[in-house]
Amino acid sequence: MCAALLAAGASAPAWAGRSGVVADDTVRALEPALAGEFALQAGKLDEAAKAYLDAARASNDAVLAERATRIALLAKDDRRAGESLALWRKLGGDGLAQSAADATLSLRRGDERAARRQLNAMLESGQEGAWQQVIGVLSVGARDPEQAARMLGRLLDDDRLPDQLQAWLAFGGLAQKLDQDALSQRIVDEVVRRFPGEPRVALLRASQLRESGKTDEARGVLAALDPALLLVPEFRMAVAAEYDALGDFQAASATLARGPQDDQTYALRASLLARAEDKTALTALYEELRRGGSKPDPARRLLLGRIAEFLKRHQEALDWYRGVPGGEPRWPAKLRAANVLHELDRDAEAYQALHDLQADAAAPEDARRDAYILEADLHNRDKDGDAELDAFARGLAAFPDDPDILYARALGWERRDDIARAEADFRKILVADPDSTAALNALGYTLADRTTRYQEALELIDRARAAEPDNAAIIDSYGWVLYRIGRKQEALTELRRAFSLQKDPEIASHVGEVLWVLGRKDEARRYFEEARKLDPDNRALKRALEKTGE
Repeated sequence: MCAALLAAGASAPAWAGRSGVVADDTVRALEPALAGEFALQAGKLDEAAKAYLDAARASNDAVLAERATRIALLAKDDRRAGESLALWRKLGGDGLAQSAADATLSLRRGDERAARRQLNAMLESGQEGAWQQVIGVLSVGARDPEQAARMLGRLLDDDRLPDQLQAWLAFGGLAQKLDQDALSQRIVDEVVRRFPGEPRVALLRASQLRESGKTDEARGVLAALDPALLLVPEFRMAVAAEYDALGDFQAASATLARGPQDDQTYALRASLLARAEDKTALTALYEELRRGGSKPDPARRLLLGRIAEFLKRHQEALDWYRGVPGGEPRWPAKLRAANVLHELDRDAEAYQALHDLQADAAAPEDARRDAYILEADLHNRDKDGDAELDAFARGLAAFPDDPDILYARALGWERRDDIARAEADFRKILVADPDSTAALNALGYTLADRTTRYQEALELIDRARAAEPDNAAIIDSYGWVLYRIGRKQEALTELRRAFSLQKDPEIASHVGEVLWVLGRKDEARRYFEEARKLDPDNRALKRALEKTGE
């Protein structure tokens, strides 16, 4: 956009005499548009929203008006969002997107009556993608999960949801994410009434029961499914995923075992059985696959090596990996072989294998790069910090400023509490790729969590939010920095929003810590327990428990 404006500005003198008004509009828009872009790159969302609105007014450009609206909503600048939206509507554009922005603004202002009317109008329009936009408004645009739940309930009261199973399943999933058991049950009952005999309804019912803590009932619903349905690959995968969510890994694997098999289903079954620590079933699967392992199928031999690793039959795993004859699986097999050698305490061979791969001109660049990252990881496991740093240094000498190596090294510096060096590596990534949301978020979170440079952290995270406003990890970082600067209630809202989007142990730990500080200790304990179920060794959970004395 800036390049186009610059090109227009450069040509203005040649035709200004004939089209002076157009030229003047372009020139007047150039400065605020550039200012908006620079402000956005600096993470100053309020300044960016103002500048983009100025540019849109100067140029009468609907795209700039839309950008100003979205940035103002992110900045929680309701007044400017309203002005930008009014201009955007005047200039034309995507009416559905404008309605979604209008409803979001109404929710932000607390005008739920207007939001209800606007969301209903979107649903009644029948436009493609309308109900998905409504879900987006409720998921991300609402001030808090309670408001989103109220609005969803009112939409059900108004009976405006389209008569499409996929839409009802999606709204049911939203109710579950919002931890609204009664609302979820209401949707399930309505889906059963509207779509009798539809097997996917049973999956929604099982999911709703699981979210309500009625795991035995959920298993009963899944067990009652017609076995013939499991011969449909997509449905079989969905049922297995529900068993997985229930923590019943054996049942998930048994579900996947029905019907035709391929390397993907075999790999998923092996992973599930490994998580269940069911060595008997995993061994049976291994022996089943092993009977065909004499054929030189690279993918199958790679899979057999992975299963042998799960079973801790490391020598067999090494033989399978070394037996991969060629093709794309050859390179991950070499990496896995080095890892197995390390597990066998044959460290010198492991490191030599990685050095050979690093020097192999025939290997693809990503395999050679990953060999440096794996070598550093193995040295970290050996608690040899100097060798770990040397591996990173050699990797960066071979692949200067490679973002994956820099990112891995930055995480290593953070583990050592060397925040200055971690920051330096994250910033090197951003020099090459200023829009890297992963680096923006990681650096912003690190500064928020490990320093008192909260304003800097907020600006970095805001840059990431502007690029990916629906990203749960970024919303979590945003909530965490709000907590660190003392805006605890706002922080809780954002952190709970993040957890509704992604059930993650670190996010759950953050929600629990903020609830604890707010004096809501019973609720905090519930989130700590959620985090324990997801990952009892999570670093954020351990820190939160240490702070709270739990």
